[in-house]
Amino acid sequence: MIWFLKRIPLLLVIGVTALIMSNCTMLGLNYASLEVANKPVPVPPIDVAAISGRETARDALKTKFEDALYGPWPAGMPVSASGWRVIEPDYLNGRGTLEEAEITIGSGAGARLFHLVAAFPKADAPSPVVISQTFSTNCSVFPDTAVTATNGLPCDGSEMDGVVGMAATSIFGTYIALAPVERYFDAGLAYASFYASELVPDKNGEAQAVMANLGGPVNPTSTLMAWAYGFSAALDVLEADPRIDASRTALMGHSRHAKSALITGVWDRRVDAVIAHQSGFAGAALSRSTAGEGLARMAKSYPHWVAPQAQAYLDDPSTLPVDQHELLALLAPTPVLLGNGRRDVWSDPNSTFRSAEAASAVYKADGTTGMTATGMKDFLPSDALSYWLRAGGHSIVSKDIDAFTTFLSAHFNDPGEIESSVQTADCTLNSQENNAEGGAQCP
Repeated sequence: MIWFLKRIPLLLVIGVTALIMSNCTMLGLNYASLEVANKPVPVPPIDVAAISGRETARDALKTKFEDALYGPWPAGMPVSASGWRVIEPDYLNGRGTLEEAEITIGSGAGARLFHLVAAFPKADAPSPVVISQTFSTNCSVFPDTAVTATNGLPCDGSEMDGVVGMAATSIFGTYIALAPVERYFDAGLAYASFYASELVPDKNGEAQAVMANLGGPVNPTSTLMAWAYGFSAALDVLEADPRIDASRTALMGHSRHAKSALITGVWDRRVDAVIAHQSGFAGAALSRSTAGEGLARMAKSYPHWVAPQAQAYLDDPSTLPVDQHELLALLAPTPVLLGNGRRDVWSDPNSTFRSAEAASAVYKADGTTGMTATGMKDFLPSDALSYWLRAGGHSIVSKDIDAFTTFLSAHFNDPGEIESSVQTADCTLNSQENNAEGGAQCP
């Protein structure tokens, strides 16, 4: 009893931290429905013939998304970058190098600088790359390294240390901050990432002021579009490096950054693959869906994520002139993996699947497989439009990294252990559903 009493303050801190950190995801206490056959058909209907291979129709649909939801793609916004600074020449026991570049977007006093950190494997040929946006600073993503903190000084510790980090990883998974660079190296991939809030802060009011003062010919009006442009700027730098295979570049984002990854893939067609993990509303989930968080609640809680004009549609999302299956259709034929958690009802895995089903017709018209899954539990990583559902909630866990690398192997000309990963995914999902209190474990 004395032991317990001494730890009450610590337990209270963990509990309060957990509540604060989970308020945007509503910790999953139930399961997303796996029933998709009798759900509403996504609207508006996609004009497959018009969208497939016709830039005029594609551009018109992109303009609708800009006008209703995301604001303008900041075309012509200046981008400049420093050379690479070597942080660790023998990173991961000599397997690669860890380097950092400064990227500046905009011009004049309002231009924003952020730090792109890249882990380059030591390889005989150019490597494909995964580019990620992160919730935590580079100090947490690359702990115990001398990457640059947001104050411009070398990192001295990680925000994920201590009780806060313990609570965050317990809720959101091992890799919510930490970069699994070794896992990507094992898959033959380089890895790069940046802290999105160093470019535009994830804070209502402050975000809008920063975007308005960037100094471009066209400024973004939503953080989702601004962060997407950050992805594009990072791609500029990495594609120019001879160590990177510019024909095999992938974007990876989780939650809000999954939304921006999808947007980048539409507006910057250099992207060769997109991993959008638990993107939810304004991502791959249907805006007209009544399950989960809902577009209205998301946009009212985080108004800076979307353009100001989006607020006019929130009382009745059915009045939106677009929906997210059309965004996925605009990505065709780029390979896309949509990651989901069965308990992440907040992000609406069900309407995400139906969104992909509807977009699949455009992928097929563009000569790819589209999505051949017949149910939400089918993980078919070779599909151009692939859907991944695992047990658990809104997080990035080890099984997700397995799915990500398996998907990229399938599309970057290295089949890998696809069948093994599919079996493991099915086993993991079924194990939690059938043995929720702990029972038979997957091999």
